[in-house]
Amino acid sequence: MVRGELLAHAPQGATPGAQVWLGLQLTHTPEWHTYWKNSGDSGLPTELQWTLPPGVTAGAIAWPTPRKFPLGTLANYGYNGTVLLPVPLTIDPSFTGTHIDAQLSAAWLACRKECIPEEGSYTLRIPVQGSTALNGAAFDAALAAGPKAHAPDNSALQPEPGFLKVALAGLPAAWRGQALEFFPETTGLIEPGSPWTQAWDGERWTARVPLSPQRSESPAQLALVVAQAHPPGEGAGTAGVRLEVPVQGEWPAVAALPAAVPDALQAALDANAARAATPPPAPGVPVSLWAALLGALFGGVILNLMPCVFPVLAIKVLAFARHAGDKTAHRANGLAYTAGVVLSFLALGGLLLGLRAAGEQLGWGFQLQSPGVVAALAVLFTLIGLNLAGLFEFGNVLPSRVASLQAKNPTADAFLTGVLATAIASPCTAPFMGASLGLAIGLPTLQALAVFGALGLGMALPYLAASWWPAIARALPRPGAWMATFRQLMAFPMFATVVWLLWVLGQQSGIDGAAALLMLLVVLALLVWALGLRGKGRTVLAALSLAGLLWLGWAVGPNVTRLQDASPGAEVATAVQGVSWQPWSPERQATLLAEGRPVFVDFTAAWCVTCQYNKRSTLADTEVLADMAARNVALLRADWTRRDPLVTQALASLGRNGVPVYAIYQNGQPPRVLTEVLTVNEVRTAIKGL
Repeated sequence: MVRGELLAHAPQGATPGAQVWLGLQLTHTPEWHTYWKNSGDSGLPTELQWTLPPGVTAGAIAWPTPRKFPLGTLANYGYNGTVLLPVPLTIDPSFTGTHIDAQLSAAWLACRKECIPEEGSYTLRIPVQGSTALNGAAFDAALAAGPKAHAPDNSALQPEPGFLKVALAGLPAAWRGQALEFFPETTGLIEPGSPWTQAWDGERWTARVPLSPQRSESPAQLALVVAQAHPPGEGAGTAGVRLEVPVQGEWPAVAALPAAVPDALQAALDANAARAATPPPAPGVPVSLWAALLGALFGGVILNLMPCVFPVLAIKVLAFARHAGDKTAHRANGLAYTAGVVLSFLALGGLLLGLRAAGEQLGWGFQLQSPGVVAALAVLFTLIGLNLAGLFEFGNVLPSRVASLQAKNPTADAFLTGVLATAIASPCTAPFMGASLGLAIGLPTLQALAVFGALGLGMALPYLAASWWPAIARALPRPGAWMATFRQLMAFPMFATVVWLLWVLGQQSGIDGAAALLMLLVVLALLVWALGLRGKGRTVLAALSLAGLLWLGWAVGPNVTRLQDASPGAEVATAVQGVSWQPWSPERQATLLAEGRPVFVDFTAAWCVTCQYNKRSTLADTEVLADMAARNVALLRADWTRRDPLVTQALASLGRNGVPVYAIYQNGQPPRVLTEVLTVNEVRTAIKGL
């Protein structure tokens, strides 16, 4: 959003006593801006950290006069377009080098409707002998745009309750009768976006500026900049003057901070008050634990209907058909599958609880926030799909002792199928699951693990019941030639899952990461095909394929796990004009609520299939979006595809620990959380109630 460049200006060389300037030139994308030393209601000033040789020191930024950027009832101070931030260098007589190697680490906050922290590192060599004056015009313009020091003369500042009275004398005669801008250098002293009055009394300019009720400073002398008010434009503001004006009288007392309680905390307090008025339950298991266990059980059952579990259904259908006439094998497989699912949920839950206890901000589905795990699952499902399609048999590519384990131990195979089902189903959050998982995180360890176990039992329950119910087994077709065709057909859900995982990885690591993984999968398919060949060519081709696979893993593997370079969360337009999704941040949400707007937050992730379904159905419905526009609802999207502690904390404040979550925030009211699988009527009803 902002491109930085380090410039130098040394018209007489870089000898001791010479005038030497360095400067960071920021070129902003249209509609984006960065901040002045006092950023106003929000934002952060640009920071420069220099590394210079001994005997050379950098001074403070010679800040150009800022512009004022109104945002509803708020306002910020900063720059857009192209602006240069000059910094003077002081060269000590003890410096004896032939050149100055300057290194700069810069950080700035680029904002439009959303804000993105950005940074850059720069190096530059300035010769001691010889001039460096190519950028002279840029530095001359930047220094000319800076405020000129001005004696305060008879100027004075006088605080009064709620306001600061300003009287400035000796300002440029050309300004008289014109509107001016007022920029104090002290942050948090005034309300930049609030209305204020100004007037000219002869040669004196007077103003009455609203004070911030929560200011943190009461200076005896205030440094400030005034400049001519200017229409919207780019770059620095019009050149102003800088004064250090004494403050006359006492500052009014700072108002106590309002007893503002976060909405989620207020809801918790209200719930505690309601519980306090309710007779305590009988001794035994807490009511909240029973509710969590029941919700987890129902949520696990419904999880079988989520799209992410469909590929595993294919494997189970084959297993059911294979053992339809064998009641003992059928029941043994059902128990083994249940054990695999429940133990896997317990292991994931235990790992999640352990990592959170160690300080990690994680939630349900955390494993798919790692590109490495996503890539590993894509490899696994590719192998399963190739096996189902008949490209290879495990008995042909594995040692006979290992390959025979599946045939000799079908219950072990069913157990591993349960583990696989958990791995692919865990990112989903079904109805009843969200509240139960959110509650489980706050329970003691054993009780929390019981909730995770109930969730696994719920997911395995339909298969367990089918394995013990003879009528279902009798309804299945008898084993026969049809199973070979059905097995090959079931390869395609596996490949569809690989496509989904590649898309998830593309969201996390960019197109290069997805392409790198796809190439690895192609070479992997070549390897397993080569291992199924007969004769001497098999060994040679398999060795070449394996070498290619290892080389690709070494050469392009980093592309799979690197973080995507593109700026996250760009604004996304919708089918309804004037309505768009913006990236979520706590600051953005707070700003919108302060403007009096309701806020609808979609907590989502690329690896959450339910999230994508809701995004393309209910949340894209024109009637829903029209209702949002009619109620002036702000739409924010909190992306949890990669680990984000801020999103994790926001989910925890809602009592949730996974996605999807849909919350409506409104000033003075606790947030309203909608169901995981949205319907048009549910959202429209909630919006109309605002």
